[in-house]
Amino acid sequence: MPKISKVTSDFSVASALSAEDFKQLASLGLKTVISFLPEREAASLSADQARRAATDAGLHYVNIPSSKHEVFTDTVVLAAAAVLTSAEGPVLAHCVSGQRALIIWAAAQARQRPVSAILQQLRSAGFDFEFLRDDLEAQADRATWSGGLKLPAAGFQTLSAQT
Repeated sequence: MPKISKVTSDFSVASALSAEDFKQLASLGLKTVISFLPEREAASLSADQARRAATDAGLHYVNIPSSKHEVFTDTVVLAAAAVLTSAEGPVLAHCVSGQRALIIWAAAQARQRPVSAILQQLRSAGFDFEFLRDDLEAQADRATWSGGLKLPAAGFQTLSAQT
């Protein structure tokens, strides 16, 4: 089981999961798992394998495949925001190392909350992401000039979410 890093009372991150990890996550009280892993990245499970393991453990599973170059795109940020807004919590997000999951969470948060508060929350959880301040401010600005956070009409279902 990879190390789980708690960011808020309802959101944690971890590195890539094995099929056996999902039962342990459920026993810890987690309810939803978000995977930001594209197919065949590193030695990770396929989205179908992870979905089956999550379902067998009684967890909701959402796959939002995103490469490191896509972490600030509207497609990924809005899908993550939709899941984080509507998911039964607590939520665990994962990728190869956990860092991409943190960055996407921060980007989604930046469209709704002050960047300085997000960076402080990350610092409190043991992560110094000050180097992302300008990128997160751009996300905040994007929410402002685009008329606010607009979640996809179909929510995150278009990105391989299944229960």
